[in-house]
Amino acid sequence: MQAEAERERVAQENAKNVRPVSADRDHIYGSPDAVISIIEFADFECPFCKGYHDNTTATVKLYDGKVNWVYRHFPLQFHNPGAQKEAEASECIAELGGNDAFWKFAATIYQRTASNGKGFPIENLTPLAEELGVEKAAFQACLDSGKYAQRVREDFEDGMKSGISGTPGSIIINHQTNAVSLKSGALTVDMFRQVIEE
Repeated sequence: MQAEAERERVAQENAKNVRPVSADRDHIYGSPDAVISIIEFADFECPFCKGYHDNTTATVKLYDGKVNWVYRHFPLQFHNPGAQKEAEASECIAELGGNDAFWKFAATIYQRTASNGKGFPIENLTPLAEELGVEKAAFQACLDSGKYAQRVREDFEDGMKSGISGTPGSIIINHQTNAVSLKSGALTVDMFRQVIEE
């Protein structure tokens, strides 16, 4: 019991290492000026991230401008190559279609993947990009180049350094008080509400 409490204390301490939220680099859902950010470290092939995605969307809407959601990549090794390629694809979508296209891609992947690493065929990423209004050849060139592999790795390393050990992992920050809380697993709207109110 004591060892568990110590692990929890260390994890909460490590959460303070998380990279600051940046409108220039991060994918932000909701107001960039919100007082509270939910930073989610996620894997597009994680079955638990599917339900979490809807709950986080609902939480941001519930708080009407006071809470935003920041998406960072944490592709788990046993879900690769699918999770890694989907993460890179999402960055290509964001580059070519903007922030809204990124969030549409994320929602669509979670709706359509069967999860666990082989849930969404890599060869279907280009048709999906096209369906979302992104130019096919430009997307394919971006994905084939591997130009976002390093960015995905940086997110993963940021998560590791911040105490994330699985997906979804969330770090909830109050930008006014600098209070930070690390939460593991798929939170419900009520669970989010509890942490936010605290």
